[in-house]
Amino acid sequence: MAPPKRLLIVDDNEDILSTFYEFFNSLGYEVKTAVDGFAALKVLRDKPDYFDCLITDLVMPNISGVGLIAIVKKEYPDLKIIAMTGYGDQPGALASEAEADLVLFKPIDLFKIEAKVSELIGQNDE
Repeated sequence: MAPPKRLLIVDDNEDILSTFYEFFNSLGYEVKTAVDGFAALKVLRDKPDYFDCLITDLVMPNISGVGLIAIVKKEYPDLKIIAMTGYGDQPGALASEAEADLVLFKPIDLFKIEAKVSELIGQNDE
């Protein structure tokens, strides 16, 4: 049996974090969460090469999602990244610049994001 897919979900909104956590957990994903970019980097550095996918909000205190993506892409080039934003095109354009694998706009359909996660990390099984 394949090991569970591992996600790191970063958002400064606790409700969103818990919703995503419950949803992906119920589908058999192993989920860790972080409330901002600093916390996310700490988790990643504690467990390098552990996660299959990073799902991050773009507009957050401390390190923004865009900053986080730029750092993660340098340190963990193989980690798939999905960026989420509720703030229109500007952060979305920035996320593309920071080379997120995918940018989704809030509100996000959980089944849609799960399909995208599967698509992105399914490629690791070959």
